[in-house]
Amino acid sequence: MDLVKFVQDEFVEKKDFPEFSAGDTITVYYEIKEGQKTRTQFYKGVVIQIKGSGASKTFTIRKMSGTVGVEKIFPINMPAIQKIEINKKGSVRRARIYYFRNLTGKKARIKEKRTN
Repeated sequence: MDLVKFVQDEFVEKKDFPEFSAGDTITVYYEIKEGQKTRTQFYKGVVIQIKGSGASKTFTIRKMSGTVGVEKIFPINMPAIQKIEINKKGSVRRARIYYFRNLTGKKARIKEKRTN
């Protein structure tokens, strides 16, 4: 058995987050420490990609801040993440939607996945 996988399974605590994929709009609530104080901040945007597997899994979220696109990469097992909410399930054909970076206006919308 691979030593890295063994250590990840034994020592890294797993949090129970909902299943999400590329194209979904999610809100990540995470803790920020400023000196002695801690506060909760949220980051809401579209999931561009999910990379890795197991404890080393990361996901990238893109949001628009005014007219500037901002991307942030979160490790799935980051201790500061408190919860993840899925706002919308998106319907996209690819696992990594890098083309989304070049789209603006109405073209930058993602169709919502229908659940029957």
